[in-house]
Amino acid sequence: MHNKQSGIHCGQRIFQRLALTAGLLSLALPAAHADSSGDGFRQCVDRLKHQAIEAGVSEQTASTVLAEVEHLDRVIELDRRQPEFTTTFADYLNRRVNDDRVGKGRELLQEHQDLLKRVTRETGVPAPYLVAFWGLETNFGSYFGKMPVPSSLATLACDPRRSSFFTEQLTAALRIIDEGAITPAQMEGSWAGAMGHVQFMPTVFLRHAVDGDGDGKRDLWNSLPDAMMSAGNFLQDLGWDPDYRWGREVLLPANFDYALADGRRLGLAEWNRLGVTDAFGNPLADEPIQAALVVPSGHRGPAFLAYHNFNVIMGWNRSEFYAIAVGHLADRIAGAGMLQNPPPEDQPNLSRDHILALQQSLNDQGFDSGEPDGIMGPATRAAIRDYQEANRRVADGYPSEEILNALTGKQQD
Repeated sequence: MHNKQSGIHCGQRIFQRLALTAGLLSLALPAAHADSSGDGFRQCVDRLKHQAIEAGVSEQTASTVLAEVEHLDRVIELDRRQPEFTTTFADYLNRRVNDDRVGKGRELLQEHQDLLKRVTRETGVPAPYLVAFWGLETNFGSYFGKMPVPSSLATLACDPRRSSFFTEQLTAALRIIDEGAITPAQMEGSWAGAMGHVQFMPTVFLRHAVDGDGDGKRDLWNSLPDAMMSAGNFLQDLGWDPDYRWGREVLLPANFDYALADGRRLGLAEWNRLGVTDAFGNPLADEPIQAALVVPSGHRGPAFLAYHNFNVIMGWNRSEFYAIAVGHLADRIAGAGMLQNPPPEDQPNLSRDHILALQQSLNDQGFDSGEPDGIMGPATRAAIRDYQEANRRVADGYPSEEILNALTGKQQD
């Protein structure tokens, strides 16, 4: 199968919400911090009101909406919560791409085919991808979140950790109310303020949401045409290439140099020369496209060549796992089967303490992983590869249970 859009059955973004929204509301300044839900919070909200008005929000909207916001302790709890264990790729993918979701996605692809074809014509984004984003973000509109967005954003704007960012988001949410897209009471979403069928943050809404049904307003909660057209518009603005899909599953030859899975982009002809084939063992098509190799669960798991649209998907959500899940779900919805090499389900869940111990041990043995921080990043993966090469192991940079035990002497959960 070739790599064009018509080849979606064989396989298909960095959500740089911060980068995309930076500077959108240049008048929104960081709010003073509130220590509690009492007088300090109300004083902070009053400052937020004046900043919003200076940024162009009507005085009536700013005063009315912010008079009703409440400090939500639950939002702070969720913002502070760090999962004890990281999720393995197998667990992440299997929870998000399963037979039930694929079946529902195929039903909705047919049910809304006229709308989806129109979005594809106008934005270049194929319908299966639109449905895949919809499925991953809100399980096809079945759950938008129940948090009152103005209160959530005011709570976070008055907290020191990311005050500037959430001040900007709150001002954007007030502008959305100002334009009549939604009433304050109806503006519900996630604890962090993501809203509607496709979970746009307020600044992303202002920049990329469109009126898809022609009623004169942008309603991502109650109008599927608005939501789907907005999703397509966002992806188009991020640089979606309508000629190619997201990427594809591939097979790697024996003794493959996994150092090539370091983000470098090579042409398909070069990957062919290195012995990489499609998932069925066939040579890759000779097409002028650059691709990066992604190996999310080490040499025992699946491998993917990620095309330009993979980076576009990551413009929606800065996660390789997410981008693979979107692409694979889109493929399945379009009619493709399961992965030829599914991820192993016996890999360890890693806590930050495990990764900290791993990083410290690598550093102690002369394999530079950088300053230990408990987060698996490029430097840690490179250090693991160096250790693996020095010890005549498959140098895939993956912290397998064998590697963890060898380096830390600790049995993982």
